[in-house]
Amino acid sequence: MHLTVTLERADLGALETPMLALLLPTGGTLPAEAAALDDSLGGTIRRTLDRRDFRGGRDETLHLSGAARGVSRILLVGLGRPAADEDARASALRRAGALVARQANRLGVARVAVFAGALGERETEALTLGLTVGSWRFEETKTPPPEDERRAPLEAASILVPDEGAAARGLESGLAIAEGHALARRLGMMPGNRCTPDYLAQTAREIGDRHGMRVTVLGRAEMEAEGMGSFLCVAQGTPQDPKLIAIEYRGGADDAQPVVLVGKGLCFDSGGISIKPAQGMEWMKFDMSGAGGVLGAMEAIGRMKPAVNVVGLIGSTTNMPSGTAVKPGDVVRASNGKYIEIINTDAEGRLVLADVLVYAKRFNPAAVIDAATLTGACVIALGHTATGVMGSDDALVQEVLDAGKRAGEPGWALPLWDDYKELIKSDVADVKNSGGRPAGTITAALFLEAFVDGYPWVHLDIAGTAYTETDLTVIPRGPTGVPVGTFVEFVRSRGGVR
Repeated sequence: MHLTVTLERADLGALETPMLALLLPTGGTLPAEAAALDDSLGGTIRRTLDRRDFRGGRDETLHLSGAARGVSRILLVGLGRPAADEDARASALRRAGALVARQANRLGVARVAVFAGALGERETEALTLGLTVGSWRFEETKTPPPEDERRAPLEAASILVPDEGAAARGLESGLAIAEGHALARRLGMMPGNRCTPDYLAQTAREIGDRHGMRVTVLGRAEMEAEGMGSFLCVAQGTPQDPKLIAIEYRGGADDAQPVVLVGKGLCFDSGGISIKPAQGMEWMKFDMSGAGGVLGAMEAIGRMKPAVNVVGLIGSTTNMPSGTAVKPGDVVRASNGKYIEIINTDAEGRLVLADVLVYAKRFNPAAVIDAATLTGACVIALGHTATGVMGSDDALVQEVLDAGKRAGEPGWALPLWDDYKELIKSDVADVKNSGGRPAGTITAALFLEAFVDGYPWVHLDIAGTAYTETDLTVIPRGPTGVPVGTFVEFVRSRGGVR
């Protein structure tokens, strides 16, 4: 993450900045703090608001020229209708902050100051996260343009507040979560030939070294010894060594049960023998977004240091067609002894997660939450707006939904009724890995539930929310950072912090 975010006492009349962003709600008037600045500009801002050239609608922006000295540019950014509650206010500030940063990058503005009135801890955190999310860019595999065509990237942002002390903790937590988001998005954006299971394992080790976490990595031989036939059948078509990665943060009491976060880490998913259509297959590098979310969350948790024990588990491989690949009709045995009939080799993520969920039991978890780009059916059901949420414990499902709402990563609960289990009954095994198109998201979750034993569990299907194939105004095409925010909000709430 390249953006530096700081707090500065609000004195707009004496401000020196290439750009000042004023965040205003629908129907908002000129803030009193901006009166002296506006007077020095001949009343430009007030006239703009009086004429309703700018109305403060959500995502609305208007760029005004400033003065030769002091404030060079003014960017008006709409917050939308006045927020009804703290969650809505935080969401509006996140969006507006991202718009500020994206506009600054487009204009080649290296420094920006942002004013949104008095901000508390939660609001400062949201605005900080928005600014960093909006400034993020992936350029590792791009050749820089010629010098005369380059625009300066946004490097520094100052949040103007009347009381720096009241906002300091929000800045700190916002930057911690932003580092997690940046890591998850970077991993997601990396091509599959660079972001491999080995690379994810190395990233976990680096997180462990930075934050004093224990990291354990199992390869093919170790998983064979554990009897992980479900996971390994996906990996049998690739020469790359599959990895089961465990990263342990100990912030709570020694005997306190941990929260376990599980992520699907398919670094590329061709579909295997049940190969996907060629068009759009390049997007399948994002099939490791659940793993990226776990690593991003562990990075943020390491920086925030909540009083909770947390374990991150990742199952990572690639799903490739070859002469050794698993075939439709094959039967494999998972590490809990259950036999699985393979109906569709493109339903591979659940096969990987099955053994990871069995492995999770050894940590005696208080709760397990897995995240996976698991089913296209979830995209059909919920589009790209909400994550599908399902689980074995209604109270835990609601707790996760609440965490997602606070994080600005909304979810929607789907039922796991026993009637749906009929769709994944097998004639030759205990369960089959696909029940076909009807209720595809639900039957995938029910398959996972068959490998959950003795702990509360929630599954997040992030197929529609982990990445976007179109520009979303506040986020460009590519990775969104979901589910980092949900994971972090859940963990910090378990530590008594919201």
